[in-house]
Amino acid sequence: MRRIILASAGAFLLAGGGLALAAQYDQGASDKEIVIGNIVPYSGPASVYSVYAKVFEGYFARLNEHGGVNGRKIRMISYDDAYSPPKTVEQARRLVESDNVLFLFGVVGTPTNVAILKYMNAKKTPQLFVGTGSSALADPAHFPWSIGFQPNYRAEGRLYASYVLTHKPDAKIGVLYQDDDFGKDLLQGLTDGLGDKAAGMIVAKVSYDTRTPTVDSQIVQIKA
Repeated sequence: MRRIILASAGAFLLAGGGLALAAQYDQGASDKEIVIGNIVPYSGPASVYSVYAKVFEGYFARLNEHGGVNGRKIRMISYDDAYSPPKTVEQARRLVESDNVLFLFGVVGTPTNVAILKYMNAKKTPQLFVGTGSSALADPAHFPWSIGFQPNYRAEGRLYASYVLTHKPDAKIGVLYQDDDFGKDLLQGLTDGLGDKAAGMIVAKVSYDTRTPTVDSQIVQIKA
């Protein structure tokens, strides 16, 4: 997955290199560099995802060592949002309005990306290859400046349902889902995929908050 998103980033930057020949550049681009923004949870319950930013930094460092994009070095500015949507909004505004980035790249999380979706499109600043499969990011008619890089979560949920119906048609399903657009999209896809069998097969649906240190109580509810 990392290779896919990094290859996509490289292709986008190379494609944009031709635009750099124009006499006037967009915000974040110049003769010497291209400035891009990133937001990941370096702290908080989802801090494991900060590895994405470290991989991006390594990739762009290597790209710069080999001349960058048409001679322009890539400078990535990355901020922490602790996986908190209000903080994501704050950091997005900071990147767009203060740091003057050309685009946001690889922002992690469903609720976090959804929180800045309208803002990024209102500013007409690209929100590219974001780390979510939310159906909200798959709406080019309303949000043409935003795009993900992974399968839609609802489609993913339907695939799970297809597998269960094929291999475990008599199964009883307990669902533990994240209480945000990420978990709700997956749950909806699973439910849709099971069709009229969903009511009988899904015997428990319990949500959890990412700020909760454990899901022990939710597991007890599902087992009950």
